[in-house]
Amino acid sequence: MANASIAANAYANMAKLTQSAQNTPDVSAAAGNQDFSQMVKSAVEEVRESGQATETQSLNLLEGKANVVDVVTAVAETEVALETMVSVRDKVISAYEQIMRMPI
Repeated sequence: MANASIAANAYANMAKLTQSAQNTPDVSAAAGNQDFSQMVKSAVEEVRESGQATETQSLNLLEGKANVVDVVTAVAETEVALETMVSVRDKVISAYEQIMRMPI
């Protein structure tokens, strides 16, 4: 259930970014870059925090302080977050490549 929440949150952030870009075509390039950079920064921070939580759960399991289910859940959440990040990265690279192929 938490995996679905992370994925839904990532898709909602992308939908907001796409919708705001479509609704405000007169936005300056600098403002658009700042919004995108903030989105990327927050996404990377979420993945980092998820990874840290997984490490903490793993260490707690080794010490006998955590349940195996908690560790598996933390690992799955981190995996979904990382896969989402990679998918967004791939889409951004694909969009950049398409832009670069456009005739001037």
